[in-house]
Amino acid sequence: MPEQSNDYRVVVFGAGGVGKSSLVLRFVKGTFRDTYIPTVEDTYRQVISCDKSVCTLQITDTTGSHQFPAMQRLSISKGHAFILVFSVTSKQSLEELGPIHQLIAQIKGGVEDIPVMLVGNKCDETQREVDTREAQAVAREWKCSFMETSAKMNHNVKELFQELLTLETRRNMSLSIDGKQKRTERVKGKCTLM
Repeated sequence: MPEQSNDYRVVVFGAGGVGKSSLVLRFVKGTFRDTYIPTVEDTYRQVISCDKSVCTLQITDTTGSHQFPAMQRLSISKGHAFILVFSVTSKQSLEELGPIHQLIAQIKGGVEDIPVMLVGNKCDETQREVDTREAQAVAREWKCSFMETSAKMNHNVKELFQELLTLETRRNMSLSIDGKQKRTERVKGKCTLM
């Protein structure tokens, strides 16, 4: 288990071109770029307030290739929560997440107590290869939550990170969405985006 600190580490996995960086940049900076630039690994930080103390939401945007298995294992071992991104326009991108989900379960000793979100990005596209019901079935099988997003249209981006933090049971965290606090039943206090 990663040590408890003021950092809360979220790791984003998925095949190349599914929109991992676009989701992270849309969330952290509010921007979207149309051009595809492959990522090796980038880390972004967002300060959030947690029960009257400050902590850092650290988001690691991983490579879409499988060229760096040691980096992948290290990201998993240090991560507190995971976002598994696929493109709804590519069934293969969903299938490629299977081994990553298995590796998370292996390294973490299971996923029951680990916040994991399966994310179908590019839901604004009309040429779908992955039906919503199919992705929901995979999420049930993997015992994780599911959400569709569009980084391009800024659809469900903040909600994705809010839901991920809501799944955290060891700490109390949430983001402020539209100026309102979203609270969960299992938490004692609240965290807000600063």
